[in-house]
Amino acid sequence: MEEEMEKKRFGVLLCAEDSELVRKKYGGYFGVFVRMLAEEGERWDVYRVARGEFPDDDELALYNGFVITGSCNDAHGNDPWIHQLLSLLQKLNSINKKVLGICFGHQILGRALGGKVCRSPSGWDIGIRTINLSSSSSLKLPSKLSIIECHRDEIWELPPKAEVIAWSEKTGIEMFRYGDHIMGIQGHPEYTKDILFHLIDRLTQHNFIHQDFAMESRLKVAMWEPDKDSWKRICVSFLKGPL
Repeated sequence: MEEEMEKKRFGVLLCAEDSELVRKKYGGYFGVFVRMLAEEGERWDVYRVARGEFPDDDELALYNGFVITGSCNDAHGNDPWIHQLLSLLQKLNSINKKVLGICFGHQILGRALGGKVCRSPSGWDIGIRTINLSSSSSLKLPSKLSIIECHRDEIWELPPKAEVIAWSEKTGIEMFRYGDHIMGIQGHPEYTKDILFHLIDRLTQHNFIHQDFAMESRLKVAMWEPDKDSWKRICVSFLKGPL
């Protein structure tokens, strides 16, 4: 029992339904995040928040940190589970719990802290994008990194205490920090190219993007590689580093 208590414990707040490819190949999006972030001796739990599964308030102190995943829902939406998630994130902020938000997770964190999220005026960003990173961050970031992107919403405005730590030609807030305990990343450090190709196909099938845009995106993705190892180091360093 004592050994169990000493284990680092993390929770994934799963905001998406697993596609067939991701479920069969990676054990779902939870498996994708565990593959990137988990280390031996840790406990990782999943809460399917898009289905209304949330940790109880008295469980929050048991966790070293939480990760919020991407989603096909809008972070500026008003579904009941989104409002419940906003309330949870405000509680986690109030107790200085480590929280890492990815894509939708990045956006919903911005909203929970008082920022504004909206549709990007320049439309979808799908592919592998080079982003610029701030040299002033305590994370000791490189000046540029490539990351997989798949979004049409973005954080338009952050609260005054938040610090923008990365940006690109397409999106003004690619990453932000809020204190030492909250970080958002607009791109997908956890994605592999096959996950992105599968998403492009699904977006095309459901008429979210046009066939020609999809073809162009696939060709560009095939030409570049994301800096996955660097992103893994950044995410692990933030989530498991000291406050």
